[in-house]
Amino acid sequence: MRVLLVDAFPMVRAALTGLVEQHFAGAQVQGVDTVAAARAALAQGLPRLVLLDLRVDGGFELLQELHRDHLMLPVVVVSGSDDTEDALRALGAGAMGYVPERSDLPTLVQALQLVLSGGTYVPALKPRADDAPAAPSAVPSAAPEWAELPLTPRQKHVLHLLTQGLSNKLIARELGVSVDTVKDHVAAVFKALGVSSRTQAVLVATQKARG
Repeated sequence: MRVLLVDAFPMVRAALTGLVEQHFAGAQVQGVDTVAAARAALAQGLPRLVLLDLRVDGGFELLQELHRDHLMLPVVVVSGSDDTEDALRALGAGAMGYVPERSDLPTLVQALQLVLSGGTYVPALKPRADDAPAAPSAVPSAAPEWAELPLTPRQKHVLHLLTQGLSNKLIARELGVSVDTVKDHVAAVFKALGVSSRTQAVLVATQKARG
């Protein structure tokens, strides 16, 4: 598994390289410190996963570019910030995960495993100033705003599981249905939310839950 790591800080690159190569058998990490170097590496072939620090000059533009040109390539933003607005901005631009650097080792590994399996990782983040105290990642399955969506109770359950980062396969296992049935439910959720990706669905659902 080839992983592209884009981070301007040598110590962070070294730490993340060691983490990935230790916990993911056969992983090969290519670390670069500029967007130009990242584009050059991508031109040589797409990796299985991109780890990106948005503090790299042009990092956010690279994230948008990857989402536009390589929709199926999972990108995890590894950030020094645990601010909710930063996370929502990254997820809205196409990141499949947002991991604050302060996260402990098991959390980092779990986040990468989840994204590699097709899920979306959204951590607990600091609430925004205009939010009531609550864990931003904990989206109620019966959020009042969801009642207005044209979804069945089962589809609302699927939406809740999407916000927890579960892949279609894990949702199918949780509900005791086929993966094809889950895909149908997910398509209905996307239509109701007016989105076209799991990441966008998580973003919109989280915002609706907050009101």
